[in-house]
Amino acid sequence: MTAILEGRDLYRRLDGEFPVTLVNHASLSFAPGEFVAITGPSGSGKSSLLYLLGLLDRPTSGDVIVNGQSTAGLNADDLAQVRLANMGFVFQFHFLLPEFTALENVMMPMRRLGRWNEGEIRDRAAQILTDLGLGDKLNRLPKQLSGGQSQRIAIARALGNDPKIILADEPTGNLDSKSSLNVQDILLDLAHKSGRTVIIVTHEPPFAARADRIVHIVDGKIEA
Repeated sequence: MTAILEGRDLYRRLDGEFPVTLVNHASLSFAPGEFVAITGPSGSGKSSLLYLLGLLDRPTSGDVIVNGQSTAGLNADDLAQVRLANMGFVFQFHFLLPEFTALENVMMPMRRLGRWNEGEIRDRAAQILTDLGLGDKLNRLPKQLSGGQSQRIAIARALGNDPKIILADEPTGNLDSKSSLNVQDILLDLAHKSGRTVIIVTHEPPFAARADRIVHIVDGKIEA
């Protein structure tokens, strides 16, 4: 099966008085519908690798291939467009904008992409939130929501543009056990029932064990 996302010989180095190698010549690929966990010790380069794959950071050398398209030569605006059209992001802290409702937070990436009109965007955001069990929270502000609810809204926001790739950095790291399992189940369903490629960074072995494949990274290098 053709890979939907590939990292080819990714190398990321921070120069300065004390140079640091964050990712050390990592090559890996991901198939449609695959759920992959990236694990490793603290400071091993897990998040750095995820940010390179998600085009949130540029490699010092190497290339990220999205749907067969090389991104090495793209400028910042073009990279942003590739992200908007192909990827959704979920982080440990939901980063909802506090002055906007749940519905408005989910609508924002759709407005940036410009694929739908305003009415379609509103209807789509409401449907995604309803599908995630938040149909009665559309007009709530983030401060009126629990941590688990806020993270589900963050997932809804990530799904707004119908991305084929979801990247999540410690998505359950700030949740209680019940909310964590709920978020895990949602992310697994996105891969196994909706056919999206889901890539998570996690330090939780039980969550990683539910993945189709585990990529273990130590000192910036893929070990297994």
